[in-house]
Amino acid sequence: MSRHARATIHLDALRHNLAVARGCAPQSNLMAVLKANAYGHGLLPVAHTLADDVEAFAVSCLEEALPLREAGLNHRVVLLEGFFEADEIPVFAARRLDAVIHQPWQIQALAEADIKDPIDCWLKVDTGMGRLGFLPDEASAAAEQLAALKCVGQIRWMTHLAEADEPESPSTAQQMAKFGELIAAPAQSTAANSAGTLHWRETHADWVRPGIMLFGASPFAVPEPHAPLQPVMRLEARLISVKQLPKGHGVGYGGRFVCPEEMPVGIVSIGYGDGYPRHAPDGTPVQINGHTASLIGKVSMDMIAIDLRGIPQPAVGDLVILWGDQPSANVIADHCGTISYELFCRLTPRVQRVYRNGAMHGQS
Repeated sequence: MSRHARATIHLDALRHNLAVARGCAPQSNLMAVLKANAYGHGLLPVAHTLADDVEAFAVSCLEEALPLREAGLNHRVVLLEGFFEADEIPVFAARRLDAVIHQPWQIQALAEADIKDPIDCWLKVDTGMGRLGFLPDEASAAAEQLAALKCVGQIRWMTHLAEADEPESPSTAQQMAKFGELIAAPAQSTAANSAGTLHWRETHADWVRPGIMLFGASPFAVPEPHAPLQPVMRLEARLISVKQLPKGHGVGYGGRFVCPEEMPVGIVSIGYGDGYPRHAPDGTPVQINGHTASLIGKVSMDMIAIDLRGIPQPAVGDLVILWGDQPSANVIADHCGTISYELFCRLTPRVQRVYRNGAMHGQS
């Protein structure tokens, strides 16, 4: 039995979640956000699965955009941080990539660029996020400067919502009010991330940009009941050891967990070297043979220990689900004080990705 640390990617669930996004914003174009290796799910398999049903892809940088072109995908590809150096501009032009423009130096670099094919640009406005973008009182002048450049094609507008995952926050309405004051028809615009797509109809505009929701994790503490998402990734490993430890025996480095009684302890073939969170506390749930067990002791590079009390007849080779349908990635993230985004993105290359159609049920 070879070492088993595997992420099974359920493509039907991915398609389902895309349909949820489309249903939430039926009048908007859809830009699937696939940065960070499609949130750890695999850039090209995810892109090919979604290709027939989206108008564009969004990524972070050239290293993420060029594989899409090399794979024959001819969709609009938007680079959310634009170009990082002026010498990237000819690549944008040659490969028909859209640049997000968020700094004055980028406009100057375009003015000095020697390219034949114009680049479509998205002018980023900082309406409250405090990261990238021109402040509202700078944006109109930046748009005029871009429009005067022969190397610039169509200009669209973009902003990013800071608190859309908080349904009671007034921030989203305030941001959209600022954004709406700047955009003059017929310019297209985009504001909605996953949270905006799911909850805030007023943010949908011409384009929505779903990301984490495509992978089945809600951006909200309480998921939207009208838009049920399906988990796309099931992270799994196997029991490689089962043994009885006496009362008072420590488990793992530093003996953080001490057996309160004689008890069965299982060792599972996954650890922080695979991307499982090293800071996961005792009590973080896993599933084995349809039952819930708990992590005990510190996470090691290659292994975790679990409490097998209450698990009927555990045996070496049994499948252990770290996250998926049950427990969900959001539940694990909550135990670990993080978010599902980080769990997905931190998985390392030694976790095998397996792509399947069909629902996420049963063992494999």
